[in-house]
Amino acid sequence: MNINTIEERQTISIAEQLAALLGPGDIVLLTGDLGAGKTTFTKGIAQGLDIDEPVTSPSFTLMNQYSGSIPLYHFDLYRIEDPEEFLELGIEEFLYGKGISVVEWSEKLPELPNSYLQVSLKLGADPEGRQIIIEPYGGYYQELVSKLRQEVFSDEGTRN
Repeated sequence: MNINTIEERQTISIAEQLAALLGPGDIVLLTGDLGAGKTTFTKGIAQGLDIDEPVTSPSFTLMNQYSGSIPLYHFDLYRIEDPEEFLELGIEEFLYGKGISVVEWSEKLPELPNSYLQVSLKLGADPEGRQIIIEPYGGYYQELVSKLRQEVFSDEGTRN
């Protein structure tokens, strides 16, 4: 599923719509260059989960945990040098916990879960615009993306 946005607010809105479809134990893996909007996308998910506190990148702490309608576990693996370090920290148990896990720089995971949603973010033609590519891995996430597609494309806006 490809979506093009022209401003940050649209990118956040897509993430909010996604959040409405996510549930406990869901895993969203984010990829994209520095400044592509991974943390902004996570902010949108947090807003969709009724999280009021500010969402910041957990670059130095590896994980931020937020309380909302469903707990949100926000990981940032940018500073991980050895993929095994992720597992040694015991963070893996959060991935399959009672909350929604969003992982920035997920390409640094030592191994991928069997089922997950991958969201790739790229800079768009407009300064605040983004190309959002959403790929489901597993039947559950294929259904989720189908529902998201109906939600997103039934809205007004400049999305492809």
